Amino acid sequence: MDWINLVIIPAVKSIVLVIVLLTGFAYLTWVERKLLGRFQLRYGPNRAWRFGLGHPIADALKMIFKEEIIPGHVDKVIYVLGPALAIAPALAMFAVVPVGPDLTLFGRTIPMVVADVNVGLLYVLAMAGVGAYGVILGGWASNNKYSLLGALRTSSQMLSYELPMGIMLIAILLMTGTLSLVGIVNQTLPWYFRAWILLAFPFYFITVLAETNRSPFDLPETENELVAGFQTEYGGIKFALYYMTEYLHMIAASGVVVTLFFGGWRGPFVEQAPVLGVAYFAAKVLAMIFLFIWVRASLPRVRYDQLLKFCWTFLFPLSLVYLAITAVAVVFL
Repeated sequence: MDWINLVIIPAVKSIVLVIVLLTGFAYLTWVERKLLGRFQLRYGPNRAWRFGLGHPIADALKMIFKEEIIPGHVDKVIYVLGPALAIAPALAMFAVVPVGPDLTLFGRTIPMVVADVNVGLLYVLAMAGVGAYGVILGGWASNNKYSLLGALRTSSQMLSYELPMGIMLIAILLMTGTLSLVGIVNQTLPWYFRAWILLAFPFYFITVLAETNRSPFDLPETENELVAGFQTEYGGIKFALYYMTEYLHMIAASGVVVTLFFGGWRGPFVEQAPVLGVAYFAAKVLAMIFLFIWVRASLPRVRYDQLLKFCWTFLFPLSLVYLAITAVAVVFL
């Protein structure tokens, strides 16, 4: 039995992926603050080290060394587990996303994906759903009405927007014929199916904004209404884990969107130089993250009733129509 292929290589890929994601999260906070500063005609972080590049390190040290306080009125076990339950799915979601073509190193073919499972799309939906548990349980365990309101908002928001998201993913499944994200990237579709998939991108992106709790759909926090939302009772490193979860979800969601709609790692000259595929994938993910930040800088937060009404009266019927047209097109084209 080849233990190197079965154990060693997947373990190394997992460790590298976690390190890249955690480092990427740290400096993504710097990128967002810098971009928001430019959008709003101000400087952004510029004090710690050159160009403010030391701010993420300073923030991490501050959070690590802050005093840990667990209020006496909380459910301690679930209160402590909440941040871990939130961050684990955000890290695990990237396991099925191919970041490049297969590379040959030391005579071995290394797939640039941690796990090529044949139900990759279902896995992504499952991880997105499980991620809500950390927020819901954290809000409930805090035994605080503001925290509970934030948690309840999360559950209804994520359950609502998962429905049109899932229906649009079913439509993509009908066109590609596979649930594997690796298979979707490797699939060669006719130009009209490619164009039809791209047509769904703006609406799918709206569901991703709601799933990742990003502005203008950051209703679980809504500081101006709920003090601090579901994480009101959290401080120190536990608060940092929740903060980290949002950015890791954003990175993972960007990877999935790039894979589904923009060809993943595909680009010019990848066949001649496979390493270029990783560079193309990273560039596309960064472009998606820029779009997240651009939306945050441009749009005001919506009311909660408007959020749910938009989903159930517009996005849900639209996704059903999109699925129906896709099914007819797959049969007759």
